[in-house]
Amino acid sequence: MNCQEVQVLLHPYSDDELDLVRHVEIEEHLSGCQECSVQVKHLQSLRATVSSASLYHRAPARLRARVQLPFPKQRRSPRRAVLAAGVLFLIGVSATVGMILSRTGTSADDRFAESVVAGHVRSLQVNHLTDMPSTDRHTVKPWFRGKLDFSPQVADLTPQGYSLAGGRLDYLTDRPVAALVYYRRFHVINLFTWPAGDENEKAVLGLARQGYNIRYWQRAGMSYWVISDLNEQELDDFVRLFQEHSEVLQR
Repeated sequence: MNCQEVQVLLHPYSDDELDLVRHVEIEEHLSGCQECSVQVKHLQSLRATVSSASLYHRAPARLRARVQLPFPKQRRSPRRAVLAAGVLFLIGVSATVGMILSRTGTSADDRFAESVVAGHVRSLQVNHLTDMPSTDRHTVKPWFRGKLDFSPQVADLTPQGYSLAGGRLDYLTDRPVAALVYYRRFHVINLFTWPAGDENEKAVLGLARQGYNIRYWQRAGMSYWVISDLNEQELDDFVRLFQEHSEVLQR
């Protein structure tokens, strides 16, 4: 296993969640890789700190006794019951209206962003990051042949600090897409791409969801969505470099 493959598995490895084969493979890698070994030590130290008994305090006996007391039963007058029912009705109406407004006010891009976040998080699970692990674009690009009805652009950005890790098939809103995986240090970048519904060009737009930065655009009849926990500047640099290399490849 190389460092990129090991980095994805360090968290489940530290939590003893891997099968025996993967565990042994990582042990062999750590025996000869100081950088990954340091990462494991940091994770183990964090786990030990969070589990420390000094962070947990037993509630005083007096507080526990008060919490366990049964609630006193109160008699409610008919008038108070009617008022309470009215309040509950208004709350229900307000909640329903709020849901309707929130749904109608959510754009298609916002809804699609939720699917992109779900795809990114899903890919970070064990053995789900790549179907074809390779740093060679001439290996990754042909792998999609016969699996999709289009050929995705695959750029080699390793000299610029964004290393290609491989590709996989994914599904967003019930359609198959190509997912290209890149690394920036220990940060995973997922780039989802598929044919757009039209030939219109759309400039790069940005979103932030659940701690992730997202960029999406449309060019040359293809849609692109990029997501990572990278900072905005580095993610914008990745998008710019990918676009520049794609233009060169298309010539």
